[in-house]
Amino acid sequence: MINIKEDEKLNIMNHSCAHLLAQAVKHLYPNALFWVGPVIEDGFYYDIDLGDTVIKEEDLATIEKEMKKIAKDGKKIVRHELSRKEALEKFKDDPYKIDLINNMADDSVISCYTQGDFTDLCRGPHVDSVKELKYFKLLKVSGAYWKGDSNNKMLQRIYGVCFASLEDLNKHLEFLEEAKRRDHKKLGKELELFMISEYGPGFPFFLNNGMIIRNELENFWYQEHTKEGYEFIKTPIMLNKDLWELSGHWYNYRENMYTSEIDEKIFAIKPMNCPGGMLVYKNSLHSYKDLPLRVGELGQVHRHEASGALNGLFRVRTFTQDDAHIFMREDQIESEVINLINFIDRIYSIFGLTYTIELSTRPEEKYIGDIAIWDKSEKALEDACKKAGHDCKINPGDGAFYGPKLDFHIRDSLGRVWQCGTIQLDMNLPERFDLTYIDADGSKKRPVMLHRVIYGSIERFIGILIEHYAGAFPLWLSPIQVNIIPVNNEHHLNYVKQLAEKLSSLGIRTKIDDRDEKLGYKMRESQTKKIPLTLVIGDKEVEQNSVSYRKYGSAEAIDLDALEFAELVKQCINNKGYNISEK
Repeated sequence: MINIKEDEKLNIMNHSCAHLLAQAVKHLYPNALFWVGPVIEDGFYYDIDLGDTVIKEEDLATIEKEMKKIAKDGKKIVRHELSRKEALEKFKDDPYKIDLINNMADDSVISCYTQGDFTDLCRGPHVDSVKELKYFKLLKVSGAYWKGDSNNKMLQRIYGVCFASLEDLNKHLEFLEEAKRRDHKKLGKELELFMISEYGPGFPFFLNNGMIIRNELENFWYQEHTKEGYEFIKTPIMLNKDLWELSGHWYNYRENMYTSEIDEKIFAIKPMNCPGGMLVYKNSLHSYKDLPLRVGELGQVHRHEASGALNGLFRVRTFTQDDAHIFMREDQIESEVINLINFIDRIYSIFGLTYTIELSTRPEEKYIGDIAIWDKSEKALEDACKKAGHDCKINPGDGAFYGPKLDFHIRDSLGRVWQCGTIQLDMNLPERFDLTYIDADGSKKRPVMLHRVIYGSIERFIGILIEHYAGAFPLWLSPIQVNIIPVNNEHHLNYVKQLAEKLSSLGIRTKIDDRDEKLGYKMRESQTKKIPLTLVIGDKEVEQNSVSYRKYGSAEAIDLDALEFAELVKQCINNKGYNISEK
């Protein structure tokens, strides 16, 4: 998938197309006013104030037609520089542009671009002429608060995309259709994985099939972390305000926290697991010999997200972080980070996910601790990343308020990028919580700490996997692994039940479909439910103590001895394979 924002040519083309959209809207809706029209990873959008007029999806074709008419006319796009006084005069009837101008720095260069009868305030750059904007598509319309503030007016946001050729545009539209087919909200409902209730926006309900996947992911997490020498804890979901003041969350994250009053004292539901982990460390004395101490927690957290930002499992108000806090000596930073990168690499490879790494550095404003400590922490992460054999792109100013971090951006089967894992180096919270260990000389020393997640959150990772696999999960994760269909209940059901009992005794999730429906209908439904293995049992299978199976997505029937089939299935599950391979 191409990141349009990072591709210089496509970036300019899409921003120019945003202006083309605005010009067309102005022709069709003369009273329209425009906020901003930026380029995003998959195209562009423009936020528009149309008063009481509401643009619907069916109106986009009319706007596209006007855009094509303007493009065919082929007007040049001309840049003009203005003084602040000229700019304020030129856009005096447009409150949105006036706001933009008033918020520019005094030494800013103010420019506008004109194409035919349309002029817009803009830094640019743009293509030379609107005739270059031939291959575009308007994708959808939605609401968006002015400046992203729910206290402000709701504007209408029109999304679109533009390419240099019809072939590239069509490829992108096909990609969008495939992404729509994989939409985790749609598949989550069809496969009965999770639900969202109007009684709890942003608070997902996991159904039985979803819980199977969730439990498998959690069990896998515990198994792999046990191999890596982690201990496990569970900290309370609600703690006193004093703790959050000590950690710095109350001053830096208060607007995202849910609170309650208990015994006339304020308590907050945890938005992060870290402060609880600090208290666990302080609960006992530690020697330098104990370090590194790796402590893991699948901790449920709550964060207040704007209702407009909620999105299935991708953006929720409660989720479970696969958290771990590693306490160590300074001389252990490099080796621990290298080990962590290798560990994360091993986990992602199981799911067929590749990744890149970004180093997020100190925020400009909201951060705690000395700059010298930040500089030292950032260099330590960068050096460890390189020694682990990975490049890391610098992402300035995007670190957590308590420390820099390595962010892992995974790439799914459609080439889309998701930020999941993170390693955050923290020399600040150990200081705030007065964490110590006894060094070899008997003196007290301050440990250094790593915060890290691999899944990121269980909920979001499941959403990503649903779309990555298009709902067709690997055998080990699939809620139903084997579906057995008897051709005739009277003659074949007893054998089917014996077979199902054998498979179930091996820990294989097995279902019998003995409904009074046609065989073809049951086989099609098994495919619709994306069950990895479907067995059809008739006379031959009963007589030969064998099975006839089909893999998901294949019409080929394969015959195999029943015990050999069970062995293959069990082996595939143990190896975390996608589906069985015949010997």
